[in-house]
Amino acid sequence: MKTFEGSMTALATPFRNGALDEPAYRALVRQQIEGGTSVLVPMGTTGEAVTMTADERARAVKVVVEEAKGRVTVVGGAGSNSTAETIEGVRRVRDAGADGTLIVTPYYNKPTQAGLLEHYRAVAKAHPGFPIIAYNVPGRTGVDLLPDTVLRLCDIPEVVALKEATGSMPRAIDILEKCGDRMTLLSGDDFTVLPFIACGGKGVISVSSNVAPRMMADLVAAARAGNVAVARDLQVRMNELHRLLFIESNPTPVKWGLHVMGLFGPEVRLPLVQMTEPNAAKLRDTLRQLGLLTG
Repeated sequence: MKTFEGSMTALATPFRNGALDEPAYRALVRQQIEGGTSVLVPMGTTGEAVTMTADERARAVKVVVEEAKGRVTVVGGAGSNSTAETIEGVRRVRDAGADGTLIVTPYYNKPTQAGLLEHYRAVAKAHPGFPIIAYNVPGRTGVDLLPDTVLRLCDIPEVVALKEATGSMPRAIDILEKCGDRMTLLSGDDFTVLPFIACGGKGVISVSSNVAPRMMADLVAAARAGNVAVARDLQVRMNELHRLLFIESNPTPVKWGLHVMGLFGPEVRLPLVQMTEPNAAKLRDTLRQLGLLTG
C-alpha cells in the first residue's frame, strides 16, 4: 500500500535551453530515493507547473514515475483555478502512472468555502478511488481553505491528506482537533516540521529536501519517533537553509542550490529570474556549512 506521509519532496524541475532536462530530472529522483525521501511530488509550486504546458507536466510526472520504479510513492500535481481543467489534469497524472495527485485550491477567482468544497467533490467524483492531497497555500492563491471546510473534506474518501502551508500552528492544531485520524495532515512549511509533527501531523511536503533529503528524512523520522532532542537539533541546524531558500521567489533559490551542488542548471522560466549574487553567495556558504557542498 502506498504511503502519503513522511518526508515528501516538492520536486524542482530542471530545464535546459527551455525544455525539460530529463536526464537531470532522473538524477534528482535517484538522489531523493537514496536520501530517504518517502514520497516524490512533481508539478507543484516548486516544480514551476504554472509555467509549463499540459503536455510538459504530464511528461514530467511520467519521467518521475519511470525513474522511481515503484520504490516510493509519486504524487503528481494537477491543480488549476478551473475545475474542468483540474479534472483533465488529474486524468493525465493517472495516465502517467502516479499514485495520487496534489490539488491546490483554485487561485485568482477566489471561490467561497462552498465553492472549494464543490471543487474537490467534482474532482473526486470524476476520479473515484484516486487519492487526492488537498493543498492550502493562501499566500499564493488568495483563498484560504478553512478548518470547518477541511472537516467536510473528510467525507470525501478520495481526499486522503491536506498540505497545510499557512505556517500557523494554531491552524494546524484546530484542524487536527476537528478531523483527528480522518485526515492526514502534512506541513507545507519547512520551518515548522518538528512542532507540526509533535502536534499530530504525519510529515512534510518540503522544498529544502531537494538539496538536503537525508537531513529532512532524519528530522521527520526523529520527530515521528518522539526523539525530540535529535529532531530539534536538525530543525535548528536547517533553519538558515529554509530562510535562504525563500529569500527570493521559490523555486529560484532551490534551483540555484541544486546547481552549485552539481545536480542541474539554475534555469527558471519567466517571469522568474536568476537569483541575485549576494543571496546566491549566502546560500552557497550555508550549503557548505551543512556539509551539502564540497570544494
